Amino acid sequence: MEVTKQSIIGDVLDYEPETAQFFFAIGMHCLGCPASRGESIEDACAVHGTDADELIREINQFLASKK
Repeated sequence: MEVTKQSIIGDVLDYEPETAQFFFAIGMHCLGCPASRGESIEDACAVHGTDADELIREINQFLASKK
């Protein structure tokens, strides 16, 4: 899976639940909420005032290391 700004948080978590740690690290503690699971990474980062590009980079590096 290649994560992008348009990736839906729930899809990323379903693909690899361990990615939750990256969302928690930037203050996204509402991952169980149906609304947050349906948000794009870009939208969630905008709401939380965080850098979507950095989050995506970290998640993609993590996913690549799991192969």
